[in-house]
Amino acid sequence: MIVERNKYLNQLLESRHNGLTKVITGIRRSGKSFLRFNLLKNRLIDEGTDREHIIEMQFDDFANKRYRNPEVFYEYVKSRITDGRKYYVLLDEVQLLSEFVDVLNGLMRIENVDLYVMGSNARFLSKDIVTEFRGRGQQIHVSPFSFSELMTFFDGTKEEALEMYMKYGGLPPVVLQPNDEYRSNLLKSLLNETYIIDILERNRVRNSAGLEELLAVLASGVGGLTNPQKLSNTFKTIKNVSIGAATLKSYIDYFADAFLIEQASRYDVKGKKYIGTPMKYYFTDLGLRNALLNFRQMEKTHQMENVIYNELRNRGYNVDVGVVTFNGKDAEGKSYRSQLEVDFVCNKGNERIYLQSALALPTQEKIDQETNSLRRIDDGFQKIVVTGDHSLTSHDDHGILFINIYDFLNL
Repeated sequence: MIVERNKYLNQLLESRHNGLTKVITGIRRSGKSFLRFNLLKNRLIDEGTDREHIIEMQFDDFANKRYRNPEVFYEYVKSRITDGRKYYVLLDEVQLLSEFVDVLNGLMRIENVDLYVMGSNARFLSKDIVTEFRGRGQQIHVSPFSFSELMTFFDGTKEEALEMYMKYGGLPPVVLQPNDEYRSNLLKSLLNETYIIDILERNRVRNSAGLEELLAVLASGVGGLTNPQKLSNTFKTIKNVSIGAATLKSYIDYFADAFLIEQASRYDVKGKKYIGTPMKYYFTDLGLRNALLNFRQMEKTHQMENVIYNELRNRGYNVDVGVVTFNGKDAEGKSYRSQLEVDFVCNKGNERIYLQSALALPTQEKIDQETNSLRRIDDGFQKIVVTGDHSLTSHDDHGILFINIYDFLNL
């Protein structure tokens, strides 16, 4: 089965010949290798590129062991370049190549070389890998399947698809398994034998138990406001474990650096400034989050919020948590100052969206509650409420768009 990941393929195609090393990042099993060695290669050939002008190397193949020597590999590539036309160099597991940064920077100085690289050890699972290319690297980050990608091959209703997506996430090898047992077993295996080990090895963490426990705590409280000091207090009072806030902050940074989680900061909408802690954390893949909790704590409210966050990020938005501060008077005429939350403040270029996630809106009172913060924002940007039911898309008298989760994910 071939899933056309056009978003990422188009990014690669649009980046051709731009003088930069295309560094494809993302957590393991997100489909990076398939994107490059299948989709990109096939498109190049379809557009007329001669196969001799596509140089491939998978450094983890024992047959290619000798090419892990930087001088041997560099001379091999140069020997393949026999004319002035463009050559596409596609490399996998490049961290196995000794001195790979220097080698790749050297190759980029060859005028007719267009270079695409990927790795899967801890360094290439990190956000900072592009900095090693001295300003000559462009990161193309690959996420797990989006819901719309899942629907291109899912054999069932959109309701069944969303239920599976919220439980098992979107990692390609997971969702392509034949049944739920295989999916859950693979997620647990990947989590324990791959993702956590990558983080421990990269950062040389000694307290592996504390790090894993913190990840589980973040999974349990996904979408809730928290900060390292609050987490430190939780460990001390509830788990009777002493881990300092600074250490926990480092662990959170490790998770984010490895693309397991993302952080949403708080933003004062009217004051137009960031507030700082506490923050919210969302999982890049809900299946991994659920596997951490052994598929307990499956609250649809939090799952839907995480799905919406990931969808917004996949669409290229920077996403914050909005805070709307306002003044009022109580029944006795006393003045007060209060705050309301906007689930997501989404920015992309000059575009902004304010969005609320609401699993159900059974009464007018609930509708008023969910839209209260949106109605207090007086700028002209779009305001949206995403619901978990099958309600039809509509606007209220305040111009707020109501759209169900299925239609939203397939926009």
